[in-house]
Amino acid sequence: MTAQHRQQKSTTTLDFFFFLSLFVWLPLPLGSNRIWAGLLFVALSSVLFSFTFFRLLKKANPLPLAFKRAWPVTGLLLLAQLVVALQLLTGTTISRSDTLYQLLLGFGYLAFYLTALLVINSPKRLKTTLYIVVASGTFQAIYGSWMTLSGNEYLFMLAKEHYLGTATGTFINRNHFAGYLVLCLSLGIGLMLANLSSTPIGGMKDLARKTLSALLSHKILIRAALAVMVIGLVLSHSRMGNSSFFIALTITAFIYLITQRFSRQAIVLFVSLLVIDLFIVGAFFGVDKVVNRLSETSTLNESRDEVSLSALVLAKDNILTGTGAGTFYTAFTAYRNQSISIFYDHAHNDYLELLSERGILGTLPLAAIVILSIITTIRTLKNRKNSISKGTAFGCLMSILALSIHSLVDFNLQIPSNASSFILVIALSWLSLYLTVDKKNSSR
Repeated sequence: MTAQHRQQKSTTTLDFFFFLSLFVWLPLPLGSNRIWAGLLFVALSSVLFSFTFFRLLKKANPLPLAFKRAWPVTGLLLLAQLVVALQLLTGTTISRSDTLYQLLLGFGYLAFYLTALLVINSPKRLKTTLYIVVASGTFQAIYGSWMTLSGNEYLFMLAKEHYLGTATGTFINRNHFAGYLVLCLSLGIGLMLANLSSTPIGGMKDLARKTLSALLSHKILIRAALAVMVIGLVLSHSRMGNSSFFIALTITAFIYLITQRFSRQAIVLFVSLLVIDLFIVGAFFGVDKVVNRLSETSTLNESRDEVSLSALVLAKDNILTGTGAGTFYTAFTAYRNQSISIFYDHAHNDYLELLSERGILGTLPLAAIVILSIITTIRTLKNRKNSISKGTAFGCLMSILALSIHSLVDFNLQIPSNASSFILVIALSWLSLYLTVDKKNSSR
């Protein structure tokens, strides 16, 4: 029995099933953006990681290669948590209860990340994970679209009070719904790339034959799921959600085509995504409303720019250690401009919020994680030959770019379901480079 087979046997299907179930559950209770839901996530992810990890040690099985090679991210996540713990111990936080909650959430994210590296230990499980991500995003898109188009709008067992007439799925905020869909869409496109045939296109007849074959296979279900998620994204009317999706798709597609020597099959897929989803599906479901919202955006009817300016002053005044993780809405009261008529509990800019709460000491480790993961995905695209690794790397790179853009004007990373999804993307980035793939799977 090979080392890889021993690893797969040591982490049972039950571990993997519970991990995927936890991922699917997270967006359902309002994005898990409630204290009870956040604490439930911390408890479940911690128990799942402890159970899986210590059983590996008990059986003396080798740890997966990706788990060992991803030590820089593990170390940086621990360092970020150490900064938050020091805020509590030294009394630099202005709200101990909020910072304690963020510390617990941070350990939950760490456990979720490490569990992903342990249980996703084969190409089959990697592809299954991508399918589950697409299925979860498709459900959110169908549910959100149905609620909006039917006029009978509910969240997770609650009547909807905000953003009536726009799709939000089981999230309260349409932007967080859009952010979650973009992450699922990105990995879904990566799954489509992973399922592309590795043989080159011989001509127009060969292209037509392969296109027809794809339409008659399971690939059409993935393509349909992507179209459904685009519909949900358009119906959310989220300006930066839609913008970040198409900007990230364009940039990542360009990088992919360069590293893959302008694969004709990939070009066909990217063109179809832009033409079919943007111009046909998007136009039918109201992409013009999103365009109008973008064109009507100005500093006269938006107060987010004033919030950002005030948050920047707050960050400068607490630049080294911050005011304490999770304390923005408390600290911002003293810096709030009187012209801001709306109460903001978040900065609507993840960068400024993290910097003001955690300071440079707590923010730099998180920034380093993102940069290292981007480098890792590009290394995968350049060096690995198998389709599942390259497809996963594409989806991760697009996800990271999209959320990085969206974070300029929103706070997706403050929502546990979206933050956990991003943590999964980080884990998948390293799995795409270091996951062992059999030769027969590599050529498929």
